[in-house]
Amino acid sequence: MEKLKNYIYGEWVEGNGNGIPLYNAVNGEQVAISDTEGLNFEQALDYGRTIGYKNLSSMTFYDRGEMLKKVALYLLERKKKYYDLSYKTGATHVDSWVDIEGGFGTFFTYSGLAKRMLPNTPFWVDGETQKISANGTFLGTHILTPSEGVSVQINAYNFPVWGMLEKLSTSLLAGVPSIVKPSPYGSYLTNAVFQDMIESGILPEGAVQLVCGEPGNILDYIQDGDSVLFTGSATTGRKLKSLPSIAGNAVRFNMEADSLNCSILGLDAKPGTPEFDLFIKEVRNEMTTKAGQKCTAIRRIIVPENLIGDVQNALSKALDQTKIGNPLSRETRMGSLVGKQQYDEVLRKVNLLKAETELVYDGQHELVDANYENGAFMSPKLFLNDAPFTKNISHDVEAFGPVSTLMPYKDAEEAAALAKRGKGSLVGSIISHDDNFVAETSWKMASQHGRIFVLNRDNAKESTGHGSPLPTLMHGGPGRAGGGEEMGGLGGLHFFLQKTAIQGSPDTLTAITKIYQQGAEKKFSDKHPFQKYFEDVEVGDSLETAGRTVTDADIVNFSNVSWDHFYAHTDATSLTGTIFDKTVAHGYFILSAAAGLFVSGKKGPVIANYGLENCSFFKPVYAGDTITVYLTAKEKINRGVKGRNIPSGVVKWLVEVVNQRDEVVCVATILTLVAKHSPFIDLNLKNIQKTLNGLTDSTQPSWGKMSPQQMIEHLEHGVLVSLGEPEADKCFTPEEQLEKWQDSLYNHRKMPKDFPAPFLAEDEKLLELRHKNLEAAKISFMDNLKRFSIYYKENPQAEHMNFVFGKLNKEMWELMHKKHFTHHFEQFGLI
Repeated sequence: MEKLKNYIYGEWVEGNGNGIPLYNAVNGEQVAISDTEGLNFEQALDYGRTIGYKNLSSMTFYDRGEMLKKVALYLLERKKKYYDLSYKTGATHVDSWVDIEGGFGTFFTYSGLAKRMLPNTPFWVDGETQKISANGTFLGTHILTPSEGVSVQINAYNFPVWGMLEKLSTSLLAGVPSIVKPSPYGSYLTNAVFQDMIESGILPEGAVQLVCGEPGNILDYIQDGDSVLFTGSATTGRKLKSLPSIAGNAVRFNMEADSLNCSILGLDAKPGTPEFDLFIKEVRNEMTTKAGQKCTAIRRIIVPENLIGDVQNALSKALDQTKIGNPLSRETRMGSLVGKQQYDEVLRKVNLLKAETELVYDGQHELVDANYENGAFMSPKLFLNDAPFTKNISHDVEAFGPVSTLMPYKDAEEAAALAKRGKGSLVGSIISHDDNFVAETSWKMASQHGRIFVLNRDNAKESTGHGSPLPTLMHGGPGRAGGGEEMGGLGGLHFFLQKTAIQGSPDTLTAITKIYQQGAEKKFSDKHPFQKYFEDVEVGDSLETAGRTVTDADIVNFSNVSWDHFYAHTDATSLTGTIFDKTVAHGYFILSAAAGLFVSGKKGPVIANYGLENCSFFKPVYAGDTITVYLTAKEKINRGVKGRNIPSGVVKWLVEVVNQRDEVVCVATILTLVAKHSPFIDLNLKNIQKTLNGLTDSTQPSWGKMSPQQMIEHLEHGVLVSLGEPEADKCFTPEEQLEKWQDSLYNHRKMPKDFPAPFLAEDEKLLELRHKNLEAAKISFMDNLKRFSIYYKENPQAEHMNFVFGKLNKEMWELMHKKHFTHHFEQFGLI
């Protein structure tokens, strides 16, 4: 039987012991062996701290976000084999989807957050700058940098893929290398996904390592700066946390433990209401998804005492309809436990529950295409605790399988009290349409819960369910649940980052943070900042505008245009007792007038106003006052764009408006979208002619079989088609892919060198020479390119068919020609 290899110190290494046999949870056949015997864990940790940390921490947050996206896309293309392995763990297709594609989705989510909200630097400025001196020459702020160590991530058996990827999403994005230690059960699935992550070549050396089996003494070598993330039982977690290597050092420890989560049925949710039906469905799903092997599953079903019988009957019927058996069968809705050992452990807990509470439902015992002897199957089991304030077993013992307990309550006070008897839970849910009941219950139980999920008829269609942790929200909980926090959007990165206070002068803080600080030196030049592409803008680039004297007419006109007739702007007789001496200019007029002073009217790389932040007005501006504006590039934010958007970044500009006495009257931050340099040749006739001057009959292509003249005539044919001469009669791209292809015209990715033009196979005449020589072809090409420019000025709404991209308008044809010309000019070494 094949052993699973471990990936440490950059190599695939096989253990030299007997290892642990791993079995198919459905039929009992052996799948693999996990073995870590003989591995040098000390070397693995040191490798991560040195090679891994150096490579990851030197990347920017933005680039690490892009890395996550590339990995997720690579894995998504190979998902079928992961599903094939997942079925062997006892998971159904739905179970596997949550685990596999839910894991990929976490990578995608964090990639998106990084590209929208994180800087293109290896550090992250946290919070606002604090002015800590009277004159503003001494400032303070905070930066976050990757904690200098390695993260050991110990995962549970229930989610072999998601469990790994949800931890890696934050640690990799934070820039901290990781060692993944999955549970042996199902580790063959983790191993397959990990192999592809390595084979993709996307992750830098040392970023991730894999230990597939027993952890051995790996935690003995943990030291200051390292971190440990543990998912599993609270008992094991507490033991690990108390290890001398962890407790005695500055080791960050995060625990996400199983918990006795509850779901509360509202007093209003009687049979016949949508909420009652939603409650039954939600509880059934949480008992049967992953065969109840979820740390977020519902273990305690808290129901109004007068509805216990109704819920028991309805839930029993719903569970009866849940077919159990082989996950590969279409009928199956619930698979098996992960293995026989886990079955025995769940059965032991079931017997403990039986000692104090009544088993009121034991499920259907028929299996679909499977049997109890070979597989680790268990029917759903429902208990009833008729005295939940005195019988504590339901609040103390968790059977980690398809097992849950019904318990009654009288009012909202009792419901919240029962919820809290779990002594700390990952999630609690309330199913009710009574907002007062929900509000009273939720805030009372919140102190013992990491997440509260409210479900009713209003959100049911879009709800993600009680048991689904989301990347943008915290996953963790207090007390028994471990006191840890994972994910939670960008907050999930803080566990891996060192927060450092930075103090210094405005110039010093600007240099460190790459964000302009008020009072720092401004950089003035003759070129207007709005005429610079994103890559060319530098933090500190500034503009001092001319002055503008505000008049009474300005104030009156702005009142009429804006309909803002607030008395301070329009009624001089109402100013007694106010802060104003006379009618005052509108704050938004000052901001608008400032924009009028600092914008550049000439078309340039600035695409649009993107937003406004932190606008404050400090002194009134009256008629007769003269305002001047200082515009300064404050911060640059790289930005991923999709679809038909021009590749661009966001530039934040500090706007400082001063009056004739040099008093600051307004400060704001405006955001603009600024285009990035295009890598494609511009359709400037002089530039293209100059480029073609370097093409001769002896010029050889770097790829392909075209001659220089064939290439020019091929480009000319494309220009003629864009003029409708002739009108292309068809597009070779399938309709369902056309939008994607048209969107690609807008990005900055170059055309592939090996792209087979679909029309050439049918029309080889395109490569037959139509001009007597290369020079004649060049002249004709340039003449038609000039015609193209004139044609779309005279016919701006015209559209013509392209063989690959479909019907294109003026803008799209220009983008198409820029890419196409660049592709072939590079083919012949002209650019």
